[in-house]
Amino acid sequence: MDNDLAREISKKYCTRFGCIAIERRFITPEQLKEALAEQVEDEVSNKPPRVLGIILFEKGWMSSEQIETVLMELFKYEKGLT
Repeated sequence: MDNDLAREISKKYCTRFGCIAIERRFITPEQLKEALAEQVEDEVSNKPPRVLGIILFEKGWMSSEQIETVLMELFKYEKGLT
């Protein structure tokens, strides 16, 4: 994924993604803070940006099924279906 595109996606969706994941009790607020901090570290270190779901999955805090659930809800929200 193009780094600029990944950054744009991350900025647009990560806050809502995190809120949904917490609402669904998939993660804790502390886990969200840590994952967001990793995104900042990536940015500062000029590493390729990672979207929030990838970080949460890599840490073992969310399963692929949970991420899919959050993404489905996120895109329904984006389309005005919720």
